[in-house]
Amino acid sequence: VVTLSSAVSACEKAGEWEKALQLFTLASCRKIECNAITFNATISACEKSGEWEKAIQQLSVMTQSKLELDIISFSAAISACETGVAWEKALQLFSVMMQRQAEPNAMVHNAVISACEKGCSWAG
Repeated sequence: VVTLSSAVSACEKAGEWEKALQLFTLASCRKIECNAITFNATISACEKSGEWEKAIQQLSVMTQSKLELDIISFSAAISACETGVAWEKALQLFSVMMQRQAEPNAMVHNAVISACEKGCSWAG
């Protein structure tokens, strides 16, 4: 799993979200159990490439795998929504995060605010 996480992380840094997802899928097919680090690296790879829908999809798979969503999971997915101008989804994820009593950090707050700004959706 450590090697897989490292490979997915390298794909993330190279902006190769498709390869990150391919590695993740290959691992799943071979019954290699992915951990939160692998999931988070895959979500981040999608985020960095503006593939917010794929990032959300990975977040969903992570939940189905009974892994705990952490601040890194939420932060990467919300940032992906910011990049993809999916402000409604960013707000929805933020709400889920708060319901699960995950403590948002400044990066999460900034990503939610930025997603709303990019989507021109200010309440008030």
